Amino acid sequence: MRDLTYPPVILTARAAFRVLGQRFTMSGTEHVPRSGGVLLAYNHIGYVDFVYGGLAAHPSRRLVRFMAKREIFDHKLAGPFMRSLHHIQVDRAAGEQSLETALAYLKAGEAVGIFPEATISRAMELKEFKTGAVRIAAEAGVPLIPVILWGTQRMMTKDHERDFSRGKTIAITVGEPMYPTGENPAAENAELRSRMSAMLDETIAQYPADEQPPGSWWLPARLGGSAPTLAEAALLDVAEKRDRARRKATRAAKKK
Repeated sequence: MRDLTYPPVILTARAAFRVLGQRFTMSGTEHVPRSGGVLLAYNHIGYVDFVYGGLAAHPSRRLVRFMAKREIFDHKLAGPFMRSLHHIQVDRAAGEQSLETALAYLKAGEAVGIFPEATISRAMELKEFKTGAVRIAAEAGVPLIPVILWGTQRMMTKDHERDFSRGKTIAITVGEPMYPTGENPAAENAELRSRMSAMLDETIAQYPADEQPPGSWWLPARLGGSAPTLAEAALLDVAEKRDRARRKATRAAKKK
């Protein structure tokens, strides 16, 4: 797979990280194999998770092809950019094509990234997982590697102003691979979420305390932060979907 865009994007990102004075704490990156198909499962806490998520595989010299919602690909600027990086378009109303593409990539030896929660978690902790990650890994016969990102939400996420001020720490924790068989997707999905939940708590606990004081909006409520609880976040998600549907209906009516 030819990559004309990815290499300069990586160089540009590295320069941006330096300009922003960002510090990185990374662990477990040795779990990402240097060759062969591999599926990386990430938590989802911010809009820049795609940018930083690829770093989990960088020490192994892998480029991650992320599965991302169709709306990004529909954008006149972001769409061509995403396609040039060979990311995978996901249409939630008809997901067969994205599944086939992901399987083809994996069987061709590519590294693919997936967000099992599907959408950003306002609670800053794991939402319920879709079973796609374990099903895809099982069908492709590739390892499934859990990855936790922390700190990315401080720059750009739902319900908060963008903040690209200098000096933030970005934590990336890579877990040991799972090898789903597909015999019991529900149980394997629960195991993946359990592993990632433990990894998330560990990553948060090791994050610099001076950057994460009690009451921080990016910290889960159960850990002393002011982020909404999972239940509260679910209500906000419902309201967001309702507003999006209303805006879509309004635009459609204006076109008639």
